[in-house]
Amino acid sequence: MSYVDAYVLPLPTQNIEAYREMAENAGKIWMEHGALVYKECIAEDMNSEWAKDTFPKSVNALADETVIFAFIVFKSREHRDEVNAKVHKDPRLAGCGSMETMPFDMNRMTYGGFTTLVDL
Repeated sequence: MSYVDAYVLPLPTQNIEAYREMAENAGKIWMEHGALVYKECIAEDMNSEWAKDTFPKSVNALADETVIFAFIVFKSREHRDEVNAKVHKDPRLAGCGSMETMPFDMNRMTYGGFTTLVDL
């Protein structure tokens, strides 16, 4: 079964293009080092009749922020660890931003690594 790293983060709407550029560059690096899928998704419908909570609430999104949901798919946890080790050594990753220059508040980003339960 595959393994997925997932992220949810608040993004100031004025920073959407800067984030897109950073994400495209980072995604290319992940894919070159072996990630199977790299997706960065922007919030479109955050209302739910059946869920108690929403992504914007989970990251304390402000009125002038949208939400990004991103995920990277790997063959396995071991494959994820191998790919991420290569990515984090790649000098091009530094060009994607640092803690100080990220176009979003990293302190409100959520992250998790997931083993696939159902894969249809």
